[in-house]
Parts: sequence; C-alpha cells; structure tokens
Amino acid sequence: MTRTGGITAEIDEALGIQPVPPTACLRLGVLASGRGSNLQALLDSRAGGQFPAQVVAVASNRPNAPALERARRAGVPAEAFPQTRYASLADRDAAVQAFLEAHGVELVVLAGYDRVLAPGMLAAYRNRLINIHPSLLPAFAGTLQAQAAAFEHGVKVSGCTVHFVDEQLDGGPIILQRAVALDEADTAESFAARILAEEHQALPDAIRLIAEGRLRLVGRRCRILPPSRL
Repeated sequence: MTRTGGITAEIDEALGIQPVPPTACLRLGVLASGRGSNLQALLDSRAGGQFPAQVVAVASNRPNAPALERARRAGVPAEAFPQTRYASLADRDAAVQAFLEAHGVELVVLAGYDRVLAPGMLAAYRNRLINIHPSLLPAFAGTLQAQAAAFEHGVKVSGCTVHFVDEQLDGGPIILQRAVALDEADTAESFAARILAEEHQALPDAIRLIAEGRLRLVGRRCRILPPSRL
C-alpha cells in the first residue's frame, strides 16, 4: 500500500491496509456466484455518496451469474472464471488473482461466492479478504443454506456475519454481526429475506471500517476503534 494517513503502525501491520484519504477510495474486487444483491448494495452505497470504497472489478466462477450483468450495467469490469477452463483450483484462482491485480484491487469481498479459495489466493490477500455469511457465526458455518438451516433448527435469533477469510472455512476473525429475531409469522423464505436485508447494511458498514482504518486484529478478536482515536 502506498497511502499515508493517521493510523498507527500496529494497525497497518495487522491489516495491510492504510486508511483512505478523504479524496480517495478503497478499491474493491467482488467475487460472486449468484444474483449479486450484496454487490448491488456496494454499488448503491458508492452511488449514494460519502462511501469510501468503490467496486473496480467483479469475478465469478459461473458465466451466467446475474452478478456479472449487474457489474457490467454499472460500468465495472466483470469476468467469469469457470473451473472447466483450468487444470486445477490453484490455476483458476491464479487467473482470478491476476484479474484483480490488473485492476488495482486492494480489498477482496466474497459476496455469495460458493467456492473455497486456493491457499495461494488466501496468502496473497491475507487480512485483505472478507466474506459475508448469512448466520451468526460460528453457528451454521460451512453451508450455503445457513438461513434455512437456522429456521429448521428452530432458532429464536439468527443474522449475518462479516468476517476476515482465512484457512478455516467461515472461521476467520469476525468484523461485524447483525442479529435478526425470528418472528412467529416467519416462513423460511421471509426469515432469509430479512437476514439478507441486514447483509446489505452490514457489508458496507464493515468495508467503511476497513477503509477508515478503524480495525485492529488482536489474536482472533477484531477490535473497532472509535473515530476519535484516528
């Protein structure tokens, strides 16, 4: 990173991202496999102003993912990387990494991405790679159907989690969580929809904290610094 700003060396070392100056924005690369509603939330946040990050590249493992079309309509470079083109997962992720690097991506966001990343990708973006998961981790980790699983389990509260990505599936340090209480009138579908609405708020909020340099990793705990300490 080449930015400078009012942040301690300890935080720089922990995250590898310096805070964004007021005249700039954090460059985001989004990986998505499906409809891309969380991607749209990030695009809308930037369009609404006062959001210190911008999506500059979108990649998908599925050529027909609606997320790719959302990106293209917004003028964002978007490309598909189906596994059938590559001899291995490592080769595919190396191609994705090259695409992200070509667009100057600083923070990678997994937004409904349904593939586990290769070790090389994890190493390249250590502490610069986040995911949005539709449960209150560590509950219902490791499944793409966490909302339905929580509903069927009979939980009273579930929600969503934004966390850093590491080698443990859905197990990296937690940045933010938002809780959603189950209503007696909820169906599995309505419960999932209300969790998704919270995802659309939590993901931009977490990215703002990163862009503003307000996170500090202490072991597995991700501490949030108040603005007054910057």
